[in-house]
Amino acid sequence: MVVESLPGRLPSRIVRGSGATPASREQDDGQLRAGGDGGTIAPLCHNGPLSLLESATVMRRFTVVFLLAVALSAVCALTWRIAWERGVDALRQQAAVRADRTASALKDTLDRYESLAYLLANHPLVKDALEHSTPENATRANRYLQDANRHAQANVTYVIRADGLCVAASNWDQSDSFVGSNYQFRPYFVDAMKGEVGRFFGIGTVSREPGYYLSEPVHRDGRIVGAAVIKLNLEWFPGTDASEPLIVADNHGVIFLSSVSAWKYRALAPLPASLAAAIEKTRQYASQPMTQLPFSIVRRVDDAQIVRIGDERFGPHYLVTRRTLGTPDWQLITLSSVTPVLDDARNATAAAGFGFVSLCLLGFYWRTRRARVREMMRSRAMLQAAYAELNERVAERTADLSAANARLQTEVSERTRAENELRAAHDELVQTSKLAALGQMAAGITHELNQPLAALRAFSDNTRVLLERGDQTAARENLEAISALTERMGKITNQLKLFVGRAQPRTAKAPVARAVRNALNVLQKRFQGVALDLTLREADGSADAPRKRLELDAEHPALVAYCDDLRLEQALINLIGNALDAVVGAADPRIGIDVDATLATFSITVRDNGPGIPDDVLPRLFEPFFTTKGMGQGLGLGLAIASSIARDCGGSLVARNLPEGGAAFVLTLRRAIVTSAPSETSSH
Repeated sequence: MVVESLPGRLPSRIVRGSGATPASREQDDGQLRAGGDGGTIAPLCHNGPLSLLESATVMRRFTVVFLLAVALSAVCALTWRIAWERGVDALRQQAAVRADRTASALKDTLDRYESLAYLLANHPLVKDALEHSTPENATRANRYLQDANRHAQANVTYVIRADGLCVAASNWDQSDSFVGSNYQFRPYFVDAMKGEVGRFFGIGTVSREPGYYLSEPVHRDGRIVGAAVIKLNLEWFPGTDASEPLIVADNHGVIFLSSVSAWKYRALAPLPASLAAAIEKTRQYASQPMTQLPFSIVRRVDDAQIVRIGDERFGPHYLVTRRTLGTPDWQLITLSSVTPVLDDARNATAAAGFGFVSLCLLGFYWRTRRARVREMMRSRAMLQAAYAELNERVAERTADLSAANARLQTEVSERTRAENELRAAHDELVQTSKLAALGQMAAGITHELNQPLAALRAFSDNTRVLLERGDQTAARENLEAISALTERMGKITNQLKLFVGRAQPRTAKAPVARAVRNALNVLQKRFQGVALDLTLREADGSADAPRKRLELDAEHPALVAYCDDLRLEQALINLIGNALDAVVGAADPRIGIDVDATLATFSITVRDNGPGIPDDVLPRLFEPFFTTKGMGQGLGLGLAIASSIARDCGGSLVARNLPEGGAAFVLTLRRAIVTSAPSETSSH
């Protein structure tokens, strides 16, 4: 059945399912069918007075609601009482175990030290110090008490003469020593002089620290000559740092030990004036006010009490458990918070009420759900039809997306193939351009060969003269120079192979210092009037390492790079030659070659103080046949060849302008692992 209502009004009508037709609803409006379950109830809030049957229906509903409310209250009250009683009973058991355990531990500790006090009182050194108060006896007693106090882990151990004067103590060598103080007013001393064991808790008159004093009379020849006293610090006692409050009060009801520091030296009940004066006379608690602790009984549960401590009306409530120690006449009180019990009772009551309400709502839901089943079935059929239509549309859209994806993949494949063909065509075009430049490059190479050819003629003529003179040594040196020049000419002609030929991977190793030296030898005639700086830094990449001069004539077995030595020399010749061209016309021409070695790489920097590189030239600097020199002054292949050599050797070549002016070319190569020094000659 579906109940339709408006906010703030009684239910207007009850409709049974969807079987009632509009005609039947109009026919039955304003009247009630027999049985009330098969038709429609007319609106209750109309202009005329309610009929007797309608009034009975309303009263029946209010009666049901009232009975449910009464039942809910009864369930909650019963649940609260059961949960509260069970919680308090469990809390009482836990508190009793805790109180018994704490009282037993405290009593055992006090009894153990009481035996120690008896042993101290009967020790010969203690008796000698009391009967014969000489410095020697006092010193021996002090050391004995100091050792005994350390082993017993007491606070202070000391002995008092019959007149109340302390003659020896374990703290004799400290600033707050008890030696020389008079304690005849202390109750524990009075008890000891009576031949009894003295037990007393108070605040020290010298140390101002609270402690438990345990005294034992010292007998000598049938008379009492003094007392042996042990002072214990009970602040460490187990239970004083517990989460639940704990109180230990003396026989007067004054709290002297508590886990709550604000409760110390407060009285459980008002102290009579005479008793307060007596306590003040013994200086038991120094100048503490000993005011009453707000301690009121809230309720009694069998033999237990629930109290409130504090002035607040809604302050914390505790379950009190008391234990009497007997000797000494102390009272131990444990306070267990009842807040968890209250929380558990509230939670149980809330759970019971929630369960009861849930059952009521479940019944109401079951009744209303029967009326909605038919509507839900009809809605489900409509949803299934809509779902089928949606699936059909999704299938169509999926087919369209699949077709589009296939077309996209085909287009990507076509673009990839076209890109590969374009790259291959570009490589062929570059190679063709290189071959087309052979004629122009041949003229440049001829110019490069003229210098070594002229040197060959000069060395040949000089050698002939030396042979005529019979100077075989000098002639042999000239012949060696001629051999080196012919080798260099072969290297120059290899530029055609370096540029036109397709690069192959190289695994050869080249000494860096030797490559720099050979490159400078080839270009030595161009260095007239040009300053040259050669530096080396071996620091595994550290910028703080010192830079030193690179000695070309010295052996550098560790400075070896992965590169063919001829190709490395050719790259350096091109870079140094480019730097020499840049400093032409400079006021103070200077060229620098810096070698930086790390664990993995070499960086060879060729720098100059020329005009630098324009920004628009930098992107095209390593393109073949690109040059900023005049006609006939260069082919534009030197830097391109050097860059190609760097790539073939697994390195790189970059250019940049220097802040102080000029340009720098950095050739980076992989550093080779050398097990033995490479030879000065290598096969090409």
